[in-house]
Amino acid sequence: MPIILISILIAFLSNYGSVLAFIEPFTFTKIDLDSYQKGYVNFYSLEITYFLNNEWWRLITPMFIHFSLTHLVFNCLWIYVLGSKIELNDGYFKFINLVIFSSIISNLAQHFFGGSALFGGLSGVIYGLLGYCMIIEIDTKQERYDLPPALYLFMLIWLFLGFLGILNLFGFGNVANYAHLGGLISGIIFGMITRYVFIRDINE
Repeated sequence: MPIILISILIAFLSNYGSVLAFIEPFTFTKIDLDSYQKGYVNFYSLEITYFLNNEWWRLITPMFIHFSLTHLVFNCLWIYVLGSKIELNDGYFKFINLVIFSSIISNLAQHFFGGSALFGGLSGVIYGLLGYCMIIEIDTKQERYDLPPALYLFMLIWLFLGFLGILNLFGFGNVANYAHLGGLISGIIFGMITRYVFIRDINE
């Protein structure tokens, strides 16, 4: 999948986000690289980033940024597993639109509710894919994507543990909890739109 290949390429070329000058074009808000060279990081406002510079791609591109090998491998694995199932059943066009929609919503949620300036990863999109699969399977009463119900339960528990701060205590680092929640909600919304606006696209 192109999404996985781009993520791997960016991770290795940026040495997992440590080369700030390389990941800057992909961050949610624009970074003043002059300040970085002086030993601190200054982020521009959203108004400058989007409305004045028209850098709208930043709404999506944080999903390509990863900060560790574990972060990269875990996310790419789930994108491959879930993405393959959605592509097989619903087509590539629907899959890529779901990815874009969930990426935008999860990034916005993390920035505005999580108070984060620098974040990245595909986990918000993964939750979007899970939310989509879950709502479609519940509504159609079919195991359309061949995913065990325990997987949905596990990811919901993981989301809950993240908000409790337990994941951070066990060494998982700073988790983008609002990106996960935003992704889940966006996937559910996308699934409902698919079912009730484009109902012919899902064959029962």
